[in-house]
Amino acid sequence: MMAVRTIEVRERVLAKNEELAQDVRQRLRDAGVRAFNLVSSPGSGKTTLLERTLATLGDEIDIAVVTGDVQTQNDADRLARHTDRLVQAVITNGACHLDARQVATALEAIDLSAIQLLFIENVGNLVCPAEFSLGEDFKAMILSVAEGDDKPLKYPLMFHESRVLVINKIDLLPFCECNPDLIEERARKINPNLTIFRVSCRTGEGLDRWTGWLKRQVKPEK
Repeated sequence: MMAVRTIEVRERVLAKNEELAQDVRQRLRDAGVRAFNLVSSPGSGKTTLLERTLATLGDEIDIAVVTGDVQTQNDADRLARHTDRLVQAVITNGACHLDARQVATALEAIDLSAIQLLFIENVGNLVCPAEFSLGEDFKAMILSVAEGDDKPLKYPLMFHESRVLVINKIDLLPFCECNPDLIEERARKINPNLTIFRVSCRTGEGLDRWTGWLKRQVKPEK
């Protein structure tokens, strides 16, 4: 019996996605929009970080959001309370990551000429989203200290592909067996160019560094 060539199918899927991602990337660059693909495990605090970011920067920077979720638009509804701009919800119906085609479709409803910064909140997963480009400038990974300090060892590709690491929920450190210094050490062995932030969305600690860095990434107001 002939073996099923699943590797070839996978390669074709990834190649087609990259082609679409390049189209998305060019559209965003032509419009002068910086795009961040936010990736993490479920429960790391992606949506809360976005809520705090929108609340802090929404009056200074023109921001749009695309959220990905497996079954609901709960995250989009939460974020919509913090901005008067459209929050595009993409429901993947069970798929474990967003793809470039979904993002391209979501962008049709967004006036790119009116925004400076695009956040794409990916589905909570540290495996598949690492392989699928969405046309973003950077992947920004959010890691909760409650997840432990071994995640760089378990998911090296995600750390390799990310430009930013946000170590979140540092207010929980007294209650967790987690060493953030070890997270940084292990992460930088995989990716020496990582920009790393330590934040608590509950107390606000470290958020000023994160939002200040974001402001430096965008072009002047259009």
